[in-house]
Amino acid sequence: MRFRACIALLLLLSACATPARGTRETRSQGLTNLERAARLPWADNGRCVVREASQPWPVLVERCYQALDHDRLEFHDTTGRCAVASAGAAAVGVGFCVLAAPEIAVGAVIVLGVVVVAVAIKEALDAYELRHAYPEEAGTSRGTKVASRDAEAQRKPKLKPEPAGQDWQPPVPPVPVDRTGRASCEPVPVKHRGGDDMHNQCADRVPPNRYPGMDVLVGGVRFDALQVGVRVLWEIKTHQFDTYNEFIRDQEIEKEIEQLRNERQVAQACGYDFVVGVSTQAHKDALFALDSSLKIVVTGCKR
Repeated sequence: MRFRACIALLLLLSACATPARGTRETRSQGLTNLERAARLPWADNGRCVVREASQPWPVLVERCYQALDHDRLEFHDTTGRCAVASAGAAAVGVGFCVLAAPEIAVGAVIVLGVVVVAVAIKEALDAYELRHAYPEEAGTSRGTKVASRDAEAQRKPKLKPEPAGQDWQPPVPPVPVDRTGRASCEPVPVKHRGGDDMHNQCADRVPPNRYPGMDVLVGGVRFDALQVGVRVLWEIKTHQFDTYNEFIRDQEIEKEIEQLRNERQVAQACGYDFVVGVSTQAHKDALFALDSSLKIVVTGCKR
């Protein structure tokens, strides 16, 4: 279906409706879109909306319109605006044009029945709250200083100079703790480690990841993904295990088994299941031979 004519008009109207520069705006476009979409019924649990949330609202509607539960929606062109929206909107009727408008008029969209916020949208909204509750852990306050860290730095004199150049490693985010002082089981999103885009893409796509673009801290341990809709933490392996010689394989497997057992222990202690994703059957077989209690999935992700 061709929406281009309608989208062009609605984007123009959206630009006209945007507050002038200098007015107080406290919400990001993504958050506004998620909250707007949360009031609608979605047949795909809101996955398309979460994926397109950073786009302008008319573009999001264009890409996700078919994912709506249309049997529960009624659209009314109360303003007459859609009568001039050209053939692009006419291809799908008034509904698309009404929904994509910069501001939905009262009575323009009627939802039949009670709307329960779609799972993926609720999780994305929860993630936004977490990122603001723990801005440093979520990587959203880059360049800011945290008072507690500064005070700690002042109390501890430097014993050796700071490393520079390629030896420098980014600081590890502080681990949130509960009231007992132990590492918290509350999942806290933190940005994926850089330098391995293929691995990070696999971690986002395969479970699929509740927080795309993010790892998650649970119980003081960093996991590659928290699966959408369930309490399952994932560790993703994408290295080319099959290409290693026998000696390197044995060394790698022993190291991985120790890591995976530790991660599983933390996950289970916090009430989560734990799954390992590997790229090949050979890698799965090697891990399974040493610990058949591990839950291992062949992802097929390439390096």
